[in-house]
Amino acid sequence: MNDDSPRGTGLRGVSRRRFITGTGSFLGSAALAGQLTPAHAATPAAAAVIEPGAHVPALVIGTGYGGSVAALRLAQAGVDVHMIEMGMAWDTPGSDGKIFANTTSPDHRSYWLRTRTKQPLSNFLGFPIDKDVPRYTGILDAEEMGGIIVYQGRGVGGGSLVNGGMAVTPKRENFAAVLPSVDAAQMYSVYYPRANAGLGVGTVDPTWFETADCYQYARVGRKHAQRSGFPFVFVPDVYDWDYMEQEAAGTVPKSALAGEILYGNNYGKKSLQKTYLARAKATGRVSISPLHKVTSVAPATGGRYTVVIDQLNTTGGTTATKTVTADRVFFAAGSVGTSKLLVRLKATGALPGLNSEVGKGWGDNGNVMCGRANHLWDPTGAVQSSIPCSGIDNWAAGGAFAEVAPLPTGIETFASFYLSITKNPHRAQFSYNAGTGNVDLNWQTAWKQPSIDMAKTIFDKINAKEGTIYRTDLFGTYKIWGDHLTYHPLGGAVLNKATDNYGRLHGHPGLYVIDGALIPGNTSVNPFVTITALAERNIEEIIAADL
Repeated sequence: MNDDSPRGTGLRGVSRRRFITGTGSFLGSAALAGQLTPAHAATPAAAAVIEPGAHVPALVIGTGYGGSVAALRLAQAGVDVHMIEMGMAWDTPGSDGKIFANTTSPDHRSYWLRTRTKQPLSNFLGFPIDKDVPRYTGILDAEEMGGIIVYQGRGVGGGSLVNGGMAVTPKRENFAAVLPSVDAAQMYSVYYPRANAGLGVGTVDPTWFETADCYQYARVGRKHAQRSGFPFVFVPDVYDWDYMEQEAAGTVPKSALAGEILYGNNYGKKSLQKTYLARAKATGRVSISPLHKVTSVAPATGGRYTVVIDQLNTTGGTTATKTVTADRVFFAAGSVGTSKLLVRLKATGALPGLNSEVGKGWGDNGNVMCGRANHLWDPTGAVQSSIPCSGIDNWAAGGAFAEVAPLPTGIETFASFYLSITKNPHRAQFSYNAGTGNVDLNWQTAWKQPSIDMAKTIFDKINAKEGTIYRTDLFGTYKIWGDHLTYHPLGGAVLNKATDNYGRLHGHPGLYVIDGALIPGNTSVNPFVTITALAERNIEEIIAADL
């Protein structure tokens, strides 16, 4: 049973929910204190975008995991919320009848303000596969920052629109290294279960898995892992597994089995639009302005904040600039978006009270990718589910957890493909460049070498055992490792450093960080369940203590 109703003072009475699974098996009736104005009556979520001169009790910058949690729990506590989202709403089908483009056929919907695609796999069978596309506010941002490309979701729902949905709770023994100032017992007894339930996490039916053609690639990955002595684990996901089985049976339109993942999933994935955001909007207290970008937050009279927002068109141009006031502002623009905005606001004097920790502690979750060329007797299948369901766990011994990833090309490739998460120690810093007016990141590609070395503890051994080799045609010409990217940006406004232990920014009461910027660079697994659980913890305390 889902119980999202606040009880008593604050939200401390929210019931516990069943803990879905971990890696091993693979928010009161009053409003916030001070100047946070109570909502007097629930009204339907506004369809209109935010108006110049508006006053909002709570303004949330971003609609990803942290922002969606904050919006829902604030609304349930009786607070009107307005969410600002730089990307589109993604609720209108294109000329093909579908909202999202297919992974194998990227078009104008696929990339955020690029004129050429920037695919994670840039080559296939020796040929470059990127292509020209019209400039458009598409769903995937491939943001190039010095030595790394950071892939981020753009739209209402943030990263939940473009990830593979792998909903992994870190092993308890690894948690202290992730968030040392957070009570692990509380996280594992209350907030991880709450996050898993709110996200709709589930695991593939192992019996169906054994015979499903679309997971032949994962069964091959399992065989090779186990023959080399590595633990193979089923990994939870937010895909509707019943829908996927119907896809395989041919009774519903195909989505995961049509290779949809990188540029959105049209049917089966339980993105935030279907979970937290749907419930937030159903309260009647949450409004969302898509294609709006916050450019400034500064103190105003009476303890409020003045927020400047640009309204965008679908080619990225500014069509209007609006100034509004907010009682409280929640930064939830993702690790990169939140960090860059805070660094700029501190450096330009808009928020001078922010401390020196803002911009620090950024990491890539140790992401590195590779492929292996299997023998002809180990085909991985022409039809592959784009939703991964399994991984290889060598974290304790080698510092790597490898997702057995799909390669949904529609043809037999005899290839196994992996996204590894590693214990990479390197952390980068965002800094304001007064000459260009940009915020730069000092990440260096060479810092990926520890990740490669850790991933090799798995794949060198498998190759030796199986007599196989690495693929060299996926990331360039004769290049084995995808060491140029991350799907999992974390840090830049680290918990208990740039903020207090619940995300309150130092120096400016009423400003909060509630997204992946709080997590210092690594979660040991795919991070969005941890981001969600931490947001649940923090917003509950903020509502209770700041009432």
